[in-house]
Amino acid sequence: MTVIQHRQALHQIPELDRDLPKTLAYLEEVLTPLGCTLSRPCAGCLCAFFDFGRSDAVAFRSDADALPIQEETGLPYASRHPGQMHACGHDGHMAMLLDLAQWLSAQAALPHNILLVFQGAEETTGGARDLCESGIFETRRVRCIFGMHLWPDLPAGVIASRKNELMSRSCEVSVEVLGRSSHIAKASEGIDALAAGVAFYRRALALEQSLPPEIFRLLKFGRMESGTVRNAVSGRTVLLGSLRAFQDEVFFGLRDGLRDIAQAVEAESGCTVTVHTNDGYPAVWNPPALFDAVRRWGLSFQTLDAPVMIAEDFSWYQRHLPGLFFFLGTGPSPALHAAGFSFQEELLQTGAAFWKDLVSKLPQDLSDFHGKIQGFL
Repeated sequence: MTVIQHRQALHQIPELDRDLPKTLAYLEEVLTPLGCTLSRPCAGCLCAFFDFGRSDAVAFRSDADALPIQEETGLPYASRHPGQMHACGHDGHMAMLLDLAQWLSAQAALPHNILLVFQGAEETTGGARDLCESGIFETRRVRCIFGMHLWPDLPAGVIASRKNELMSRSCEVSVEVLGRSSHIAKASEGIDALAAGVAFYRRALALEQSLPPEIFRLLKFGRMESGTVRNAVSGRTVLLGSLRAFQDEVFFGLRDGLRDIAQAVEAESGCTVTVHTNDGYPAVWNPPALFDAVRRWGLSFQTLDAPVMIAEDFSWYQRHLPGLFFFLGTGPSPALHAAGFSFQEELLQTGAAFWKDLVSKLPQDLSDFHGKIQGFL
């Protein structure tokens, strides 16, 4: 089967989180005849190991889960699962690795063993961390890992990446301000949660803007709710936003700064101010040594001028071993996570060819850059 046929088959059976029985069954059906060793080291994951008799391995990863979205593409191979859709291109990612697997099965010798990783829960709680904790990379002696994501902001078929910052660390920010409501004619008897919320909002934006412009970061609030009626002092304000950054010290500095602001607003206003943030994923950060090494091997791809503020759990792999992440442009297309997301399927052939080219150009000795990358970690 071709890479496009694999994509269309997988597109029809989207599944969520770690509950991927049909998806994993399809992958196993394709991979079993190819002479690789299959394993399921954690829930919602499948690994295919191609043994060329070498002492170490190189890994390639695809996410495998879908989104809780009702598809609206009208495609003849649209989702057969109501309310579930491959709206983020994971079906394409899997198809490219299956095409790589078919190519690997025809190779007599390669300088390294190859581990293909199909991983669930990218869209939810980070299945990449589960795989890192499973011990599969130590068991297979994996030296480095590569991944790729379809990307509507690039021309169709263009492969691109960049050193250092690529995709941000991200977390949700929820702020609750509790005051005391009173009739506006007796405002002195209330504690104004709206005024306190506005004060928090202004100081939070000032905190983010105080950082130097060369530091990539984002702190924005998209929703604010306060009060019940026009003639009553607000007793409760809620702000909902997002914090994104790349360096841990920047991320945690801003997060801690929000809590300091909350304490200050509490003291000044008499309200109770609570800030809640979730953990999110670390930033996707491409090690310069591995980036430069892939360039030296002769791989052709463009360099992005700036990172993106979207999160991806490939970052967990990069915390565990050297890893490099790429984007594959889809050209003009609906946005990722849109009910109408689709793309020119021919570009999957470009992505699969890139993976084969990378495997073909892997040097026998990876130690010249491995130590530098470990130092980065």
